[in-house]
Amino acid sequence: MESKRNVSVIQDIDGNNIVIINDIRFKGKRSIDWKDVREYLKEYVGAFYTIAVTGDVVYIGSDLPKEYSGSNYTNSLKGTNAKAKANAATGIPEMIEIAVGKHFRENRENKHKRDAKNGWYRYDSRFALPVYDDIGELERYNVFHASMLVRHSNDGKLYLYDVIDIKKETSNPLSE
Repeated sequence: MESKRNVSVIQDIDGNNIVIINDIRFKGKRSIDWKDVREYLKEYVGAFYTIAVTGDVVYIGSDLPKEYSGSNYTNSLKGTNAKAKANAATGIPEMIEIAVGKHFRENRENKHKRDAKNGWYRYDSRFALPVYDDIGELERYNVFHASMLVRHSNDGKLYLYDVIDIKKETSNPLSE
């Protein structure tokens, strides 16, 4: 990774990991420029990260930038969730490393016969983004839950495919 990232992992009051993403790279009052997100994600291609609790190695393939920035799920996002997904791109290595709750799903779609021959895994991860007040002072962090969609390729490797089901948590464990 060429870009300097301001990302750390902390634990909430229940001992669960949260990736804190301090640099808001993708700003904008109206909408996210997903082309910028796609370009940023290309920096990860070829890298791999290990999920701490399972030891699974997850690779970043050349399909991630396009899928992450242009999937049906991404296109359906508005407002806070769109900004959250765009900025979560900065914390992908750590989000993979702290992922929990591995669930397997069979491949059901013909279009994935080649790239996800051995099915799919979903992992849960969490990240937090800073919220600033009118004068630019840090007010709080919004914590989000996300599902990391990982394809089990015919080469036997696991590849991050997309980050989906991003939901803002209502109780904020960082504001206690």
